[in-house]
Amino acid sequence: MNSQINLFTPVQLGPYKLPNRIVMAPMTRLRAIDNVPNSLMATYYTQRASAGLIVSECTAVSPLSLGYINCPGIYTAEQIAGWRLVTDAVHEQGGRIFLQLWHSGRIAHPFLLGGELPVAPSAIAGVGSLHTPNGKVSLETPRALETQEIVGIVEQFGKGAENALTAGFDGVELHGAFGYLIDQFLQDASNQRTDEYGGSIENRSRFLLEVVEAVTNVWGGNRVGIKLSPSNTFYGMSDSNPKETFGYAINALNRFGLAYLHLMEPNETDLANREVMHPVTPHFRQIYQGTLITNGGYARQTGDSILANNNADLVSFGRLFLANPDLPKRLQLNAQLNTPDQKTFYASDATGYTDYPFLELQAS
Repeated sequence: MNSQINLFTPVQLGPYKLPNRIVMAPMTRLRAIDNVPNSLMATYYTQRASAGLIVSECTAVSPLSLGYINCPGIYTAEQIAGWRLVTDAVHEQGGRIFLQLWHSGRIAHPFLLGGELPVAPSAIAGVGSLHTPNGKVSLETPRALETQEIVGIVEQFGKGAENALTAGFDGVELHGAFGYLIDQFLQDASNQRTDEYGGSIENRSRFLLEVVEAVTNVWGGNRVGIKLSPSNTFYGMSDSNPKETFGYAINALNRFGLAYLHLMEPNETDLANREVMHPVTPHFRQIYQGTLITNGGYARQTGDSILANNNADLVSFGRLFLANPDLPKRLQLNAQLNTPDQKTFYASDATGYTDYPFLELQAS
């Protein structure tokens, strides 16, 4: 145990010296009207620039990877320019921001994809529903990708990484969690392929590792992170042996020299639904040789504790950052926290987005 390490201890993350170990977790907010980032989003992220690192909301690498209404993309010149508004504003405040690259896979619907079926490793529907321009609909059975198509999706991630560089980001995070495409290839409940991308753990990890290689070829390993969720049950996800599956994948990631691995602890729903792996982070700390970010409902005391026990190097915060733009200051002062309003998590305007008060405004 190292009691001198806490949330406010500076840390080296890849080439960057961060002033604290508090990460703003990626959070979907659906304010990118017509999938284009905008000035309202720039305000939102800039308000939170005191984080040691900001990770953007999930950002689609192609039109057929859009899983939600008004989620941002990174595949057009207009989207790149919109994200440039965000990165320039964050950098003016001294912040660092990574773009989360994302393909939704089967977690989409033809109403969102111009009539096209979603794609996935196997023709197995996810569990759940989505909001679409035609209302709330259940997930449909996706189309299984042909083997020769997969290289094209890997290339889309690579192009997204190039576009993120043009847009001025400090790095990128690959979204390999929460039942989206990378996760769908990795876990055996969603991957029942019989080619080189299915069957064995090595084969199911192939897509993930090919995407990592494509993206690190653009950025170098030390400006690329990846997010994984070994206990995730979202959208009907599961694996018959998550310790073995994720242990293999995480060990294979060691060779890339990544900026970080971002691991998700199970949420209350996961824990209540069935037996899931818990805790996640301390187990894989023994396998992953690089910088580790943990996420899972942390507060000041629990965040300090996992760092002091050397089970993680940084801690990411989601909902607390949503409602508290100055979260690092509030945590350091043990100040009262704003309560997030769930009704405004996903909307199109500033309400519940950029109007949460800062500490000094509440005190005046």
